[in-house]
Amino acid sequence: MDKRDVVILGAGAAGLFAGIEAARRGRSVLVIDHAAKAAGKIRISGGGRCNFTNLGIAPDRYLSDNPRFARSALSRYTQHDFIARMQGWGIAYHEKTLGQLFCDGKADQVIDALLRDLGAAGGELACGVSISDVSYNGRYIIATSRGVVSAEKLVVATGGRSIPKMGATGIGYDLARQFGLRIVATRAGLVPLTFSDALREEMASLAGLSLEAVVSSGKAAFREGLLFTHRGLSGPSILQISSYWREGEAIRVDFMPGQDVAAKIAEVKRGAGGQITGNALARLFPARLASQLASWAGTTGRIADLKAADLQRLAKTLGGFEISPMGTEGYRTAEVTLGGVDTRDLDAKTMEARGQPGLYFIGEVVDVTGWLGGYNFQWAWSSGWAAGQAV
Repeated sequence: MDKRDVVILGAGAAGLFAGIEAARRGRSVLVIDHAAKAAGKIRISGGGRCNFTNLGIAPDRYLSDNPRFARSALSRYTQHDFIARMQGWGIAYHEKTLGQLFCDGKADQVIDALLRDLGAAGGELACGVSISDVSYNGRYIIATSRGVVSAEKLVVATGGRSIPKMGATGIGYDLARQFGLRIVATRAGLVPLTFSDALREEMASLAGLSLEAVVSSGKAAFREGLLFTHRGLSGPSILQISSYWREGEAIRVDFMPGQDVAAKIAEVKRGAGGQITGNALARLFPARLASQLASWAGTTGRIADLKAADLQRLAKTLGGFEISPMGTEGYRTAEVTLGGVDTRDLDAKTMEARGQPGLYFIGEVVDVTGWLGGYNFQWAWSSGWAAGQAV
């Protein structure tokens, strides 16, 4: 039997980072992944340039049934700590928008650096290895496709259900349940929204058009890019709000963020009063969108002829258009999984299960989900680091 101090299930960002930290402490570490290559999500993130963290990391930018849980790990291993790690690796990076940090080159640079550090610290990586059973008899006994492994500590870093084509499974949740931990119901997060057939047909004529907008649901609101697609709405503002939106609720879209909508409409009316409303609004929006906004507002005649009630309806459409999504595109295109292992059953400092000694959960499998823009990678680094100091 292969005996180890620490076995880590999952060779993504969290698993590799935990492995590095544990191995640097002199622990015998084996990281196992069923995929043929490690760190698939790192490889595709940020358009292949890896949005590895965000300058604006803060606990209130994470969703969880216990929003305070993430504070400990995030404060003890911060975005600045990981930036220093990047600098130590000699990987060039840049800030894009809203504090998002990307590699200048390919994401493979980050993966290569992680694998080098793991190997240099004495840790071992085994890819293409499946798990058939896990049991506990004072040590963890892991039955794998390459034989049985015994470990004093077991770290579960298997991720969530998002992007199943990359091999995402629910094994982490199954292991949590097996050892008595609770699961917060999971759903797709950071995902495009879908709409009724009728509304989707109207939006199809706008496919490919993008603009800045404020999209809100309840108290949450994001001012970022909005993209019309053949299937519905996407873009950063939609992906962000999807994590807060719940089925049956409406979302609001402000197509003129930070502007006095009524004053802008009055200005257009004075300058283009003889034009039909859709054409007149082309002074403010791309022509295709201008026409559709006028149609949604029910103001298809000349803008000069609009009554006060018509103008109010138009202003509401431009500054606070309410639409009710039918759902999301699901895990297939979701960047993350909301929900997961209940943080009430984990120690916030070490990530260890409260009722099961030597069992740890880190990364996306835990009920901690960040905003779009590097927040979820930082949770992977921070939670992985925390577990790596404890195993």
